[in-house]
Amino acid sequence: MNDNTSIGDVISINELINPNMTQLDLIPTLFSFFMCVIMSFIVRDFYIKRSFSLTGKMHIGSIIPVLSAVVFLVIIVVKSSLALSLGLVGALSIVRFRTPIKEPEELVYLFLAIAIGLGYAAGQILITTILSLSILFIVYMWLSNRKIAKTSEYNLVVKWTKVDIMFEDILKEITPIVENLKLVRLDKNSSSNTAVMLVVPNEKRPVETIANKLHILDDSMNVTFFEAKTNW
Repeated sequence: MNDNTSIGDVISINELINPNMTQLDLIPTLFSFFMCVIMSFIVRDFYIKRSFSLTGKMHIGSIIPVLSAVVFLVIIVVKSSLALSLGLVGALSIVRFRTPIKEPEELVYLFLAIAIGLGYAAGQILITTILSLSILFIVYMWLSNRKIAKTSEYNLVVKWTKVDIMFEDILKEITPIVENLKLVRLDKNSSSNTAVMLVVPNEKRPVETIANKLHILDDSMNVTFFEAKTNW
């Protein structure tokens, strides 16, 4: 009895330390991987065509299928072994990822690519497919509407040198012809003045109207518009 108990304990401890890798069924795994790749390419094309991102879409889009495939491989390897899972956690804890993400939308699509790899690697083929397509449908119907995507906010940079022109004078000219105005920065020195504002032009008045109003105050005034999404 004691010998059998000892042998059983040794086997249990041995299985805990060195668990036997379960043999994955080849055909279901390859089918899951195939679906993962197909769905990741759908997300890639959707991101390139419907994204609001101003940075290089092809650069981020090209890594979406690779990211999903890598996550799929990692999960397939570690899901059958507790030791490998703990090793992955330890490895990730010492790796510092420094990929620059300039816009939140890029992060959303990268998370979606990771979720696709996780879902298909876990064998949840149907639910992962349905939910992924549902998320893309939501983005298509609401978040990527071209009317919403139309630029309506601009950063306005005004530089002037006349000492008799105050910032309040500029506000008096701009405020009646814009829907919204917010001061971002105001720099004043002995030689020149610079004001940076976030403006939403009136739909009936183009941005040229704002520039013309400001040039009435000072012909040499430097007026610059650029899209509010731009990182500068």
